[in-house]
Amino acid sequence: MSDEDMYDDEEFEFEYTDEDDEEQDVDVENQYYGAKGSLDSNAEEALRGFNEVIRMQGEPCEWGFKALKHIVRIHFRKKQYEELRKRYAEMLSYIQSAVTRNYSEKTINKILDEVSTADNVDLLQALYTMTLQALKEARNERLWFKTNLKLCKLWFDAEEYNRMQKILRELHKSCTTEDGSDDPRKGTQLLEIYALEIQMYTMLRDTKKLKQLYNRALAIQSAIPHPRIMGVIRECGGKMNMREREWQKAHTDFFEAFKNYDEAGHPRRIQSLKYLVLANMLMQSDINPFDSQEAKPYKNHPEIVVMTNLVQSYMSNDISQFEKIIRDNNDLIMNDSFVRNYIEDLLRNIRTQTLKEIIQPYTRIRLSSLAQKVNISVDEVEELLVLLILDKEIDGRIDQVGGLFYADNTSGSSARFQAVLDWTESTQKMADDLLARLR
Repeated sequence: MSDEDMYDDEEFEFEYTDEDDEEQDVDVENQYYGAKGSLDSNAEEALRGFNEVIRMQGEPCEWGFKALKHIVRIHFRKKQYEELRKRYAEMLSYIQSAVTRNYSEKTINKILDEVSTADNVDLLQALYTMTLQALKEARNERLWFKTNLKLCKLWFDAEEYNRMQKILRELHKSCTTEDGSDDPRKGTQLLEIYALEIQMYTMLRDTKKLKQLYNRALAIQSAIPHPRIMGVIRECGGKMNMREREWQKAHTDFFEAFKNYDEAGHPRRIQSLKYLVLANMLMQSDINPFDSQEAKPYKNHPEIVVMTNLVQSYMSNDISQFEKIIRDNNDLIMNDSFVRNYIEDLLRNIRTQTLKEIIQPYTRIRLSSLAQKVNISVDEVEELLVLLILDKEIDGRIDQVGGLFYADNTSGSSARFQAVLDWTESTQKMADDLLARLR
């Protein structure tokens, strides 16, 4: 973030004023703008100037609040976190009387968003706690809710799920009716809460609780949520269905997640598209996921090109090319723990399809030959053949001693012969019955 972006806040400079502003001492105002003008060139001089504003103002006023805002940001940039805490607490003391609610809310949000980029959990916890206390006193429920969401996200990132659950209970309480049910008027807030809960239970692998929350979230109709929120909910739903091997449902969820992230301009759209491709292969669909209008623009994205090549080799049962793509792109594919969990399933699918094609013209074939063709051990070939026989996808038997697979290619003819025989016997029985009645 550039200095210009960081301090460009004068869009609120003249919007949030009241009658007292007209009587502000001109010297204080000039001092503020003088200090602000030094921000880009000399932060230390600007800091001294803003502190002078605080000294000159007398009673807390808007100029003091604005000066403290910049003081907090300067201390953050200089990583002077202890001083930052003190001056931030001082700034919060202004929100009940010195500035309007809207201006204070936007300023606090900006500062918290900026400070959240720091890898300092203790600092963030301290700032969030101070903010929540000040907002409770100021009775600003909207910003109280948003700040609690930020704190909840902090504990989620730190994997502090017990602390997270405590905050979630408070948030839920603020969105319920007197009988304890969800307040339909607060659908948007409820979806934000559910999105965090669903992420938490996804990490905890609590499928039962996850499914309950997921269904509740999708049942909410009285909301206009940010598409990022629905992207999060749908992505977690897809992961839940993948764990239950519900490939079709997972495919639908990942597609919805991708569309929502895409609408929000969120980078997780690429991740969701990768998961969509994964589900598409696992459900053994003949439809190329990149034929859809929404996915086509990302077909040439570096990460997606790899997945596209993977799909092509998978659909053509080219096991050598499939394995080569995985080896050559290990960082992009295997470093994603979620994708890695299902690579073995994909390999099993493509190997079984390849085995079926290889044995089709043979009445018998050596297991060692099959192992060589699909690049696995003889024991693994036996295991796959057993599964294919049990699933009635092939007919045959395995000779472990001789190391051979014998295909039963007569099963189709035998079935047709048996059907003709059954029909002949049935016809003869009807004829016998008829003759018996005539006698």
